[in-house]
Order: sequence, then structure tokens, then C-alpha cells
Amino acid sequence: MTTLGTPLSPSATKVMLLGSGELGKEVLIALQRLGVETIAVDRYEHAPGQQVAHHARTITMSDPAQLKALIEAERPHLVVPEIEAIATPMLEELEAAGIVRVIPTARAARLTMDREGIRRLAAETLKLPTSPYVFCDSLAELQAAIDKGIGYPCIVKPVMSSSGKGQSKIDGPADVKTAWDYAMAGGRVSHGRVIVEGFIDFDYEITQLTVRAVGANGQIETHFCEPIGHVQVSGDYVESWQPHRMPMAALQRSREIAKAVTDNLGGQGLFGVELFVKGDEVWFSEVSPRPHDTGMVTMITQWQNEFELHARAILGLPVNTALKSPGASAVIYGGVDAHGIVFDGVEDALRVPNTELRLFGKPESFVKRRMGVALAFDADVELARTHAKAAAAKVKPRVA
Repeated sequence: MTTLGTPLSPSATKVMLLGSGELGKEVLIALQRLGVETIAVDRYEHAPGQQVAHHARTITMSDPAQLKALIEAERPHLVVPEIEAIATPMLEELEAAGIVRVIPTARAARLTMDREGIRRLAAETLKLPTSPYVFCDSLAELQAAIDKGIGYPCIVKPVMSSSGKGQSKIDGPADVKTAWDYAMAGGRVSHGRVIVEGFIDFDYEITQLTVRAVGANGQIETHFCEPIGHVQVSGDYVESWQPHRMPMAALQRSREIAKAVTDNLGGQGLFGVELFVKGDEVWFSEVSPRPHDTGMVTMITQWQNEFELHARAILGLPVNTALKSPGASAVIYGGVDAHGIVFDGVEDALRVPNTELRLFGKPESFVKRRMGVALAFDADVELARTHAKAAAAKVKPRVA
């Protein structure tokens, strides 16, 4: 049985988020609606989640000493990693000592923060279908891996990065050094290691949101949301929609793969499992043990969005993954490099039928930084996509 306390009192149920961007902000809001006391941690001050949490803390989360000191000082009941650049071995140490419970587990956090850990688990331990791959520690190793079997075209990614940063496609020898340099610049931790993947000729890519939650009998049950389709540019999501139409055999296989991965990772919470699909064939790509950026569409499509599902699951509460309406999301970019920008056109955007906006409140804008998202619902998912993109285009960020 789950017992929840009162925030800012001795009975409080305390949850600490490590990473407090736009996804973390929505998780914090969902937790607060259930009376949880929240602690938002990030590497910079006034991050979106810090603006809504009970407590805001700013540290270098990849520094084991800083992370340990903060957790021991705050003594949260749960620690929820929301980004990659975290000293996960320290989380494992603290969890093993019984000081804190990590979501979904400290081991899962360590494996999934590093593309090497999760890829080796999926392909080598679980024997799931993936693209061919090689890990490389230098430009020379990258070139050799391509020449000896990966071939062109191929995809290069830092082993640790987020939202597609540092990811690029190599079409021929002239692109190799550029891709290596881009990966080095885009990685969350500068240790010069990349994964190069052979290109799969897939029809589309989906996100299968998968929830591990406690059932009525006290046992962990696995729940699936409807599949989410998405468009990525340079590895970064720009629009998503739900549900994505796909053959029943491919959907069933997607869920079998998602369950195999999440069963192995264990714990409770929501996972974003990315998969490539061609016909009835499915390949595992990546998994995040937390809400996924493409899943922001669920804020308008599901009765319980991905953030509410995550909050409920980690607290041991029942979940409901039912679809409310088909819908879509489209990213709003900063468009400028500046602090404290303003947004014009919000009223025009909200005049587009069946739309909503989320402006994240990030204190600093970059040209290609995600600063907001437009959401739209409609019985016709293609019309919802059109409306979401139209609404996003009407929002005009500018220097104040």
C-alpha cells in the first residue's frame, strides 16, 4: 500500500529529480498534484523544473562528491534521473547502502545513460535485433570500422548525449572527420567514444512508451501506450503523433522487444523504447528509463500523459494508458541566441483549432534549442499533425 505525506512537513514524501528541463518540469507538476514534496536539481539555475518545484538545487551532477553530498543532505525517498550526465556509479553506491531508491534502478540508470551499455545489453545479452554496430575511441578506429564492415551510409553518435546531440549520418569518406568532430562536440561527457551503426532501410521509427507499475496483486505489470510516430532531423525530434498506424504483427513484435528490455532493466516507471520498423520486421534502437521527448504528444492524446504515468508508477499507484484522442506535437525552436526572449503570436497559434501550447520557460535560447511545443488533437491524426505544425509556426520567439 502506498502512503503519501504532506509536503513541507515531517510526513512528506520527497522525490528528487536529477535534471529539470521541460520533461522533468512536467514530472514535477504530476508529482505535486499527488502531494509529493519535490526537489529539482540541474546544472544551471532557473531551469524549467526548478521554477515549479518546492526546492531548487544547482550542482554538477556528473561530480560524484557533489551528488553524494546533496542526496545525503536532502534524504529524498526517491531519486529520479532525468538526463544522461550523472555520476551513476555513485547512485549505485548509495542505493546499495540503502540510502536512497533510484528510479527505475541505479543499474538501469547506469546502463541507459550510456549507449554502449544498453546496446550491448539488447544485442549481446538479450539477443534482440539491432543495427550492426562498432564502438570507436578515435577517428582512425571510426574509419576502420566503416571500411571493415559497417559501410556507407552509417550513423555516428556519441556514447553519451541527449536529444540527438552530436549525431550525424555519414554518406561517404568525405563526411567521416566532420561526423567525428560533431560527435565530440555534442557528447555530454568528453571521453572520445562513439558508436557507429550500419544504416537500416526502415519504413519508419516509433516510440513505444512502456510502463512498469504495481498491479492490484502487488506484482509488477507491464502496460503499453499506443505507438508514437515521429520525425527526426539530425537525430532531434521535430514532430510526433499518436497513434502511429502499423501492422498488428509489427506492433506485437515491438511490444515483445520493449518488454524484454524493460523486464531486464527492472524497477518501476515509464520507459521510452525507440524502434525501427519495416513491414513486420522490428529492430531495437534505444531506450530511456523516463519520459521521452516524442511522448510530449501524450499531453493532449491520453487520459494520463507520460509524465503522470511516470509519477504514478514510481509511487506504486495504478496507471491507465488509454488513448483519449489521436493527436500530434510540433517543436517550437528558439530561433535566436539570447537570454530572456519573448514570444509573439501566441494568440494566433491558439486560434488554430484544437490546439494547446507549452512554453518551457528556459532562461536562455539558442537557434535550435527546443523552447516550446504545440499540441493538437483531432479524430484524423494527419489533420492534428497539420494543426500542430501550423500552431508552432505562428509562435515567433525574439530578443526582448
